[in-house]
Amino acid sequence: MARVSPGEFLRQVRAETAKIVWPGRRETMMTGLMVVIMTSLLALFFFGVDTAFSSIVQALLGLLS
Repeated sequence: MARVSPGEFLRQVRAETAKIVWPGRRETMMTGLMVVIMTSLLALFFFGVDTAFSSIVQALLGLLS
């Protein structure tokens, strides 16, 4: 691995940072909204699956009593 001086390293970091394309406000808001919607849908899905499995287990335990 080649060693570079701290000054050269900082120049390389600055050059790479200049290549970054930051998202705009609208894109950030839309992405955040999509995350909230998908998280909510997954929460509802897993709540339903958990409720179904809980009912099945309770019914099976009721048969053993």
